[in-house]
Amino acid sequence: MLRDFLVWMATHLGKGPGEDAMSWSEALAGSLNFWSLLEGTHVLSLMLFAGTIFVVDLRLMGALFRKTPVSVVSDRVLPLTVFGLVIMLVTGTALFFAKPLLYYHSLWFRLKLVFLAVAAINILVFHFRVQRDMEAWDAAPKPPAKARASAAVSLLSWVLVITFGRFIAYDWTNCGKPLPHWINVAEECQRSENGANDVAKAAGGALK
Repeated sequence: MLRDFLVWMATHLGKGPGEDAMSWSEALAGSLNFWSLLEGTHVLSLMLFAGTIFVVDLRLMGALFRKTPVSVVSDRVLPLTVFGLVIMLVTGTALFFAKPLLYYHSLWFRLKLVFLAVAAINILVFHFRVQRDMEAWDAAPKPPAKARASAAVSLLSWVLVITFGRFIAYDWTNCGKPLPHWINVAEECQRSENGANDVAKAAGGALK
């Protein structure tokens, strides 16, 4: 059902009359200059967002600004974090809208979503559980283990989100290429326009 909706969004939404008419998604993907601007803005906003998150995480781990209270560091960078997040979400949504089926069948995009969920859950746990007694350790050079653990999960999650997001640009695991069976299954290549091409079957066929 989700893929059917994405097919409609990619090929029909906003499409005018005539054989050569493009949908809004196709028009956005085909706009070279605007696409490049959109992608560049997304990367820059991600750098701003993740950079400010890393500053707070490193303070929570006792590796940076050890003499500055955690609340002071957090309050100073929070406006930049929120600004980066808003721009990142808007541009990221636009990028997905331009090529929804490519992202839907991308192993890297799916992994990126997994660790985005991990990062989001970690933020909720930090704010509603870890941060409850923050007054007791706010100025401590080395916060308690629970705060350091939360910061480590945050750092790892965002590093993986950025890494997998970068891998999306490469076609190593695109459907239609000879791929291990598990990747074809994970990407639902059987339902894609390019189909599933199992590397084991391809090798077996070549040996016959």
